[in-house]
Amino acid sequence: MSKRSFFIAMLFLLMILAGPAGAVPAQQYEKAIFAGGCFWCMEPPFEKLEGVSEVISGYTGGHKANPAYEEVSAGTTGHLEAVEVIYDPAKLSYEKLLEVFWRQIDPTDAGGQFVDRGSSYTSAIFYRNDTQKMLAEESKTKLEQSGRFDKPIVTEIRPAGPFYRAEEYHQDYYEKNPLRYKFYRFRSGRDQYLAKVWGKEGEVMMSSEGKGGYTKPSEAELKERLTPLQYKVTQEEGTEPAFQNEYWDNKKAGIYVDIVSGEPLFSSLDKYESGTGWPSFTKPLEPGNIVEKEDRGWFMVRTEVRSKHGDSHLGHVFDDGPPPTGLRYCMNSAALRFIPLRDMEKEGYGKYSATFEKRG
Repeated sequence: MSKRSFFIAMLFLLMILAGPAGAVPAQQYEKAIFAGGCFWCMEPPFEKLEGVSEVISGYTGGHKANPAYEEVSAGTTGHLEAVEVIYDPAKLSYEKLLEVFWRQIDPTDAGGQFVDRGSSYTSAIFYRNDTQKMLAEESKTKLEQSGRFDKPIVTEIRPAGPFYRAEEYHQDYYEKNPLRYKFYRFRSGRDQYLAKVWGKEGEVMMSSEGKGGYTKPSEAELKERLTPLQYKVTQEEGTEPAFQNEYWDNKKAGIYVDIVSGEPLFSSLDKYESGTGWPSFTKPLEPGNIVEKEDRGWFMVRTEVRSKHGDSHLGHVFDDGPPPTGLRYCMNSAALRFIPLRDMEKEGYGKYSATFEKRG
């Protein structure tokens, strides 16, 4: 091989190793780890920053390798829900990341964050080197001296250990499940607190929910988020096939909410086997979220059941049910979303958990 050919070959090899023009070599990226309660809510504020390559939801600070979500949330592993922020320090400083972090949490809460309670939801900064430790401590001291909070700041600054990536359904949850995320975030109380503490200074993400957090999305959003069957049932008063729907035979503990608005409607404690092939209940979980209207369609008179805030067609109510009410709320599965008992606290419906404890 001539010197010229060798030179060209080496140049070509270097170009391949360098990657695309303008790309940042992996070794130039740095990582920052923050725990601020539910990691669903901690991803968006960091992901929108210029210079951030990726934000990963995961678990850290505990003693078990590769923990599962159920284990972490139960508080048996010592881990906290956290996010790992991968960023380009040439475009974004660690100080800026700290500033954004403080504006997402309640640093005075030692028992969790907002609606999420327990050790796995406490706040912390996990430093990866001495510089991060120094900057984190300085930012905490500065916040303490600002007089913004009446109570002591309890957010810990801890050395970083192994970071374990959470299950895939947790990654970018706010993008994969935008409606559910909006309902959860609003009911968590996070945005209301941040708006009160920081006002326009905060990096808050206020949702557009109305009173109670239950509203009907726009027509465009409904068509984008609902399946054809869900849209036909809730918006066009359709009916799904009997025995060929998601919840007719569901026997799990939990509650059923409106697929459109998220408002709580029925409980598994009041569900029974009606033999009709549709999920049936003896009474609503929240009567105030139920609207009954006369329906004269199909050459008969029936009582239609709709949701109050979402105005979704849910089904009908009949007077051939079992005691104690004698009623049968015959619902379409396509109009409902089931929330298992184990997820009710996480999704902002924790107040209904007590009903399951009372009734065993």
